[in-house]
Amino acid sequence: MKLTAYSNYALRSLQLAALRSHELVRVDDVVRVHGLARPHIVKIVHELGQAGFLETRRGRGGGFRLARPAEEIVVGNVIRLTEGPLDVVECFNPEKNTCPLIGICKLSRALREATKAFMEVLDDLTLADIASNKSELLSRITLIEEGIVWPSRRAR
Repeated sequence: MKLTAYSNYALRSLQLAALRSHELVRVDDVVRVHGLARPHIVKIVHELGQAGFLETRRGRGGGFRLARPAEEIVVGNVIRLTEGPLDVVECFNPEKNTCPLIGICKLSRALREATKAFMEVLDDLTLADIASNKSELLSRITLIEEGIVWPSRRAR
């Protein structure tokens, strides 16, 4: 399984909001900490706000924060929002399927089970879980913000 960068950026944005739960997070904070492109983060924050994961505030002094407690935000639900249907192979989508083996293919069944298992793991994971090592994460973020450690990717 491979998720898109969009899903990764969404989870990183939510994670930072969970770590800084008592303050507004700015898009530029996510860009700086993770070395991501600003337009991507703007789009992601907007979508996460529309979906009720984030509360957003526009304008000077604006930013975003979690719209509900981190314990209530399930990673699997974020992935469903950002990825849509996980059609690992074409036969998962009956509207686009051209495979003549649909219904009898054991590979298709195995891939469907693997996808289900993948999502079950993510459905057992909350935003609170991925932000639970808060002091370690914030220490690294501080080093990045101070320019001591650079994010692995540069903003584009």
